[in-house]
Amino acid sequence: MSDDHYKEKLSKEAYAVCRLAATEHPFTGIYNDHWLDGNYNCACCERALFHSSKKFNAGCGWPSFFECIDDNVLYIQDLSHHMVRTEIKCRHCDSHLGHVFDDGPEPTGKRYCVNSLSLLFDGDQAQ
Repeated sequence: MSDDHYKEKLSKEAYAVCRLAATEHPFTGIYNDHWLDGNYNCACCERALFHSSKKFNAGCGWPSFFECIDDNVLYIQDLSHHMVRTEIKCRHCDSHLGHVFDDGPEPTGKRYCVNSLSLLFDGDQAQ
Protein backbone atom coordinates (compact mmCIF):
# COMPACT_ATOMS: atom_id res chain seq x y z
CA MET A 1 0.00 0.00 0.00
CA SER A 2 1.11 3.54 -0.64
CA ASP A 3 1.87 6.15 1.98
CA ASP A 4 -1.14 8.14 0.75
CA HIS A 5 -3.39 5.15 1.43
CA TYR A 6 -2.33 5.07 5.09
CA LYS A 7 -2.68 8.85 5.44
CA GLU A 8 -6.30 8.51 4.30
CA LYS A 9 -7.08 5.39 6.34
CA LEU A 10 -5.54 6.41 9.68
CA SER A 11 -6.00 9.34 12.02
CA LYS A 12 -3.07 11.76 12.21
CA GLU A 13 -2.04 10.24 15.55
CA ALA A 14 -2.33 6.65 14.33
CA TYR A 15 -0.35 7.49 11.20
CA ALA A 16 2.45 8.91 13.36
CA VAL A 17 2.57 5.73 15.46
CA CYS A 18 2.11 3.16 12.69
CA ARG A 19 4.12 4.67 9.86
CA LEU A 20 6.59 7.01 11.65
CA ALA A 21 7.26 4.88 14.79
CA ALA A 22 5.92 7.44 17.26
CA THR A 23 4.71 6.31 20.70
CA GLU A 24 1.38 7.20 22.26
CA HIS A 25 1.44 8.53 25.82
CA PRO A 26 1.09 5.82 28.49
CA PHE A 27 -2.37 5.13 29.93
CA THR A 28 -4.10 7.01 27.07
CA GLY A 29 -4.80 4.19 24.61
CA ILE A 30 -8.28 2.73 24.25
CA TYR A 31 -7.00 -0.85 24.58
CA ASN A 32 -4.85 -0.39 27.69
CA ASP A 33 -7.74 -1.36 30.02
CA HIS A 34 -9.76 -3.40 27.51
CA TRP A 35 -10.65 -6.99 28.38
CA LEU A 36 -13.15 -8.27 25.81
CA ASP A 37 -12.59 -11.56 23.96
CA GLY A 38 -11.26 -11.36 20.43
CA ASN A 39 -8.31 -10.50 18.23
CA TYR A 40 -6.25 -7.34 18.19
CA ASN A 41 -5.50 -6.71 14.52
CA CYS A 42 -3.08 -4.38 12.75
CA ALA A 43 -4.68 -0.95 12.28
CA CYS A 44 -3.11 -0.69 8.82
CA CYS A 45 -3.73 -4.07 7.17
CA GLU A 46 -6.12 -5.70 9.67
CA ARG A 47 -3.95 -8.82 10.01
CA ALA A 48 -4.58 -10.63 13.34
CA LEU A 49 -1.61 -9.96 15.64
CA PHE A 50 -2.64 -10.80 19.23
CA HIS A 51 -5.50 -12.68 20.90
CA SER A 52 -7.14 -11.40 24.07
CA SER A 53 -6.35 -14.68 25.87
CA LYS A 54 -2.66 -13.68 25.70
CA LYS A 55 -3.22 -10.15 27.10
CA PHE A 56 -2.21 -9.24 30.66
CA ASN A 57 -2.03 -6.15 32.85
CA ALA A 58 1.64 -5.17 32.94
CA GLY A 59 0.89 -1.80 34.56
CA CYS A 60 3.11 -0.06 32.00
CA GLY A 61 0.37 2.03 30.36
CA TRP A 62 0.16 0.17 27.05
CA PRO A 63 -1.67 -3.01 26.04
CA SER A 64 0.59 -5.95 26.84
CA PHE A 65 0.58 -9.49 25.51
CA PHE A 66 2.82 -12.48 26.24
CA GLU A 67 2.42 -14.08 22.80
CA CYS A 68 1.58 -13.05 19.24
CA ILE A 69 -0.56 -14.91 16.71
CA ASP A 70 1.38 -17.21 14.38
CA ASP A 71 4.41 -15.47 12.89
CA ASN A 72 2.66 -12.15 12.19
CA VAL A 73 5.15 -9.97 14.10
CA LEU A 74 8.57 -8.92 12.82
CA TYR A 75 11.42 -8.22 15.28
CA ILE A 76 13.95 -5.43 14.63
CA GLN A 77 16.81 -4.20 16.82
CA ASP A 78 16.12 -0.62 17.97
CA LEU A 79 19.06 1.44 19.21
CA SER A 80 17.17 4.74 19.54
CA HIS A 81 17.01 6.87 22.70
CA HIS A 82 20.36 5.49 23.97
CA MET A 83 18.78 2.07 24.61
CA VAL A 84 18.95 -1.39 23.11
CA ARG A 85 15.41 -2.65 22.50
CA THR A 86 13.54 -4.86 20.09
CA GLU A 87 10.96 -3.08 17.96
CA ILE A 88 7.94 -5.06 16.80
CA LYS A 89 6.25 -4.47 13.44
CA CYS A 90 3.45 -6.11 11.50
CA ARG A 91 5.11 -8.67 9.24
CA HIS A 92 2.52 -8.06 6.51
CA CYS A 93 2.59 -4.23 6.15
CA ASP A 94 5.63 -3.11 8.21
CA SER A 95 3.49 -1.05 10.62
CA HIS A 96 5.20 -0.06 13.88
CA LEU A 97 3.47 -1.76 16.83
CA GLY A 98 5.74 -1.11 19.82
CA HIS A 99 8.48 -3.13 21.50
CA VAL A 100 8.94 -6.56 23.07
CA PHE A 101 10.74 -7.13 26.38
CA ASP A 102 11.92 -10.20 28.30
CA ASP A 103 10.03 -9.36 31.52
CA GLY A 104 6.63 -10.91 30.80
CA PRO A 105 4.79 -13.78 32.46
CA GLU A 106 5.13 -17.49 31.78
CA PRO A 107 4.91 -19.41 29.59
CA THR A 108 6.90 -17.13 27.22
CA GLY A 109 8.52 -14.58 29.54
CA LYS A 110 7.77 -11.96 26.86
CA ARG A 111 5.96 -8.63 27.16
CA TYR A 112 4.76 -7.28 23.83
CA CYS A 113 4.17 -3.61 24.69
CA VAL A 114 1.88 -2.31 21.95
CA ASN A 115 0.47 1.11 21.08
CA SER A 116 -3.35 1.07 21.06
CA LEU A 117 -3.27 3.29 17.98
CA SER A 118 -1.57 0.51 16.02
CA LEU A 119 -4.41 -1.93 16.79
CA LEU A 120 -8.02 -2.58 15.78
CA PHE A 121 -10.08 -4.88 18.01
CA ASP A 122 -12.18 -7.61 16.40
CA GLY A 123 -14.43 -9.15 19.06
CA ASP A 124 -15.58 -12.73 19.48
CA GLN A 125 -12.75 -14.32 17.49
CA ALA A 126 -12.09 -17.86 18.71
CA GLN A 127 -8.49 -18.80 19.04
